[in-house]
Amino acid sequence: MTTATATARHSRLYIDGQWCDADNGRTLGVINPATEEVVAEVAYGGRAEARRALEAAQRAMPAWMKQTAWERGKILKRTAELMRERADAIARTLTMEQGKPLAEAKAEVLHSADTFEWFAEEGKRAYGDVIPPSVAGKRHVTVKHPVGVVAAISPWNFPVTLQARKIAPALAAGCTIVCKPASQTPLCLIQVFECMVDAGLPAGVANLVVGPAQDIGDEFLENPICRKITFTGSTEVGKQIMRGCADQVKRVSLELGGHAPFIVFPDADPEIGAKIAVTGKFRNNGQVCIAPSRFYVHKDVQKKFTEAAVEFARALKLGNGLENGVEVGPMFEKKAMQQTLDLVEDARQRGAKILTGGKRSDRFDKGYFFEPTVLTNVSGEVRMMTEEPFAPVMPLLDFSRLDDVIQAANNTRYGLAAYVFTNDLTVAWRMAEGLEAGIIGINDPVPATPQCPFGGMKESGLGRELAHEGLEAYLETKYVSFKLRDS
Repeated sequence: MTTATATARHSRLYIDGQWCDADNGRTLGVINPATEEVVAEVAYGGRAEARRALEAAQRAMPAWMKQTAWERGKILKRTAELMRERADAIARTLTMEQGKPLAEAKAEVLHSADTFEWFAEEGKRAYGDVIPPSVAGKRHVTVKHPVGVVAAISPWNFPVTLQARKIAPALAAGCTIVCKPASQTPLCLIQVFECMVDAGLPAGVANLVVGPAQDIGDEFLENPICRKITFTGSTEVGKQIMRGCADQVKRVSLELGGHAPFIVFPDADPEIGAKIAVTGKFRNNGQVCIAPSRFYVHKDVQKKFTEAAVEFARALKLGNGLENGVEVGPMFEKKAMQQTLDLVEDARQRGAKILTGGKRSDRFDKGYFFEPTVLTNVSGEVRMMTEEPFAPVMPLLDFSRLDDVIQAANNTRYGLAAYVFTNDLTVAWRMAEGLEAGIIGINDPVPATPQCPFGGMKESGLGRELAHEGLEAYLETKYVSFKLRDS
C-alpha cells in the first residue's frame, strides 16, 4: 500500500454500497505536486459506472426519503464525529494529493465535519407553512419534498470541503447522491466516504465515481434519473452544464469563478491590513475561488501597505506541505504553474513592476513551487485583472474616492466575494451595500462558515450553499389545498 493510502482502506469507486474497480480495470495515478511522484493508483471509471451509480441512487431514494430527518441526521452527525477522529490521516492524504500545507488541510477537514454536523441539525428544520384561506371550508399548506437523485461535481482545490457542502445538505433533505470528485484529488474524499459507510450509510444513498469529466458529466446531463446537478468549478464549464440542464429542465446549482477585490481604507492600520491581505491571498497558493485578486489601496496609506505586504509575502515559508512550518505549498500542477508565469509575464510586458517573487522557485529540484508574488503599476487591461487569476499573484492598485473604488471593484463579470479593510462603520456599510458580491468580508479574509450562505452574483454562480439556503437547494415546495366537508 502506498504512503498516501496507508490510512485509507480503499482506492476504488463506491457504487451501491460496494467498493469496486472500474469495469475495464483502468486506473489513474494520483500525483503529489510537491514531489511529482505518483503516490497512489485509483480506479478510473466512466459513463457506465456513472449510470450504475445513478441507478443505485434511484433504488435507494424511496427508503431514504421516508426516513425521518432525525434518522438521517444521526448518520450525518456520526460521519462528522468520524471525520474529526480521522482528521490527521485525511489531512495528510489531502496534502499529498493537493499540495496545501498540512495545517490548512486539517482545517479543511474539520470545517467539512462541521458542515456535516450543521446539516444533521438543519435537516430537522425543513419547515412548510400553513396559509390562511380566502374561501371558507378550505385549508392550505406547503410541505417540502426532496428534489431527487443529485449529481455533485467538484474541483481539486478543496476536495473535501466542496463535496461536503453538497453531500450533507442533499442527504439531510432526503435526496440520494452520486459524487464526482476531481480525478487528481479523489483519495481524501474516498476517506470521507469510509467515514459515511462506517456511520451506517445505507447502500446506494451516496456513491462515488472517478473518471473523465466529459463522459461522466454527459451521463449526468442526459440521464433522466438525475434530477439536479450541483457544480463547483469554472464559469465556462458552469455555463455548459447550465445549457445541458435545459433539455430536461434539470435543477442546477452553480458556484463558479471569482475575481475578488480587496479594498484598504486610510482609517485603519495599513500594516495590519497588509497582513490580512497576504493571509487571504496566499492561502492555498491563491488557488481559492474567493481569494482576493485585486488590491485597491487608498493613496494615503499606499506606501506603508505596499512595504508591509512585500515584507509579509517574502517571509512566507514555501515548501512541501507535510513539513513543519510550511505556509505555502506547491501549485497544484505544472499547467497551473505555467499559467501563473504567463500572467506575470503579460503584466510585466505591460509595465507592471514585480516587487517580490514572479518566478518558479529555484530552491526545489522537483515540485510546482512558485514564489509568492506582489506587483505594482498594474493596468486594468492585463490578463490577471480580467481573467480569474487562480494563482499566488497580488496586484496592487490605488484609489482616492469611495465611489470610484466601488465602480472599479464592480467592473467585472464576476461577483463571488469582496473584501474591505476599514474601522469606519459608515464606510463598511456603504461598501457592504455597494459591492456586487455574494460574500463580503469586512476585516475578515476567511468568511466561510457552515451557518452562513455561500455563493455569488453575476457570472459567479446560481444559488447558495451552506446555511438554511443550502438545504432549500435540495428541496421542492409542494402546495396542498384541502376542501373540507360541510359540517
